[in-house]
Amino acid sequence: MIELQNLTKTFHTADGDVQALRDVNLTVSDGDIFGIIGMSGAGKSTLVRCINLLERPTDGKVLIDGVDMGTLSNKELRMKRREITMIFQSFNLLMQRSCLKNICFPLELSGVKRKDAEKRAMELLEVVGLPDKAKSYPAQLSGGQQQRIAIARALATEPKVLLCDEATSALDPKTTHSILSLIKDINEKMGITVIVITHQMSVVEDICTNVAILDNGAVAEVGRVTEVFASPKSDAAKRLVFPEGFDVPAADGLDGHKRLRVVFNGADAATTPLIAQMALDTGVSANIMSASTKTIDGLAFGTMLLSVPGTEELRTALDYISREENVLAEEVRDV
Repeated sequence: MIELQNLTKTFHTADGDVQALRDVNLTVSDGDIFGIIGMSGAGKSTLVRCINLLERPTDGKVLIDGVDMGTLSNKELRMKRREITMIFQSFNLLMQRSCLKNICFPLELSGVKRKDAEKRAMELLEVVGLPDKAKSYPAQLSGGQQQRIAIARALATEPKVLLCDEATSALDPKTTHSILSLIKDINEKMGITVIVITHQMSVVEDICTNVAILDNGAVAEVGRVTEVFASPKSDAAKRLVFPEGFDVPAADGLDGHKRLRVVFNGADAATTPLIAQMALDTGVSANIMSASTKTIDGLAFGTMLLSVPGTEELRTALDYISREENVLAEEVRDV
């Protein structure tokens, strides 16, 4: 288990102090895939570097399996870091080494014999699906293949925790999906706890079970992905989940209209279209102002912003939509 207790990080610069993290409290259970998401500058990368003490917190504690990382000697910390490995956006491979030698590198640092290190490296090349790339060099590989080698290298010391710092940000959507599938497979088969640092909603939706929303160095919201993304409570979470705006001004030509947001969180997508059926059943016709929905395995996910003529119509629409399973509705008030 990973516990962050009142974690604070302040950088001292020529222009004054910059507080990158403010009183962060998080718990990540063993075997979880935990997402930490936020806009640029929210403090995500600083947070992940504090977990393995590449950055020393100004205040607070990092506990891993009950061990306070800040109390360890340099030797003890080096040993502990073998259990907490990282992959990065830029892959960070050694370009002058072959793929096999890249994977062997952390084992060499740990004093593992060359023959044993190479055997382990070949096993990991199988795990990441690149057994034929042992003699290739990073420059000969695609971005997705380089990240697979980086993942294999991170697994070499048999870690308990894998930290992913924007690990798919440099990849195209198809390659991103394949890398995330690999990480999820590793999590399930090896029981490794994964912490995913990202600014991409789709990454968290794809593989994470729990998520923390980081905003201006502080945790704005935390919970299960399905709950936070279906019904975000904090302004920071709403800005991420509802890019069309969670509070919208009155639109031209729609004076007196009321707005409501509909959130689909695994609703049955095969049934009669909800908004059309509402018009037939209640007589309330809603204008669709914006929509961002998708169907996964026959279930609908996403949001829709509607406009209805007045207060009575709003109440009727809210009541009607709220009866649907796995569909939430709320009024969106003018700013």
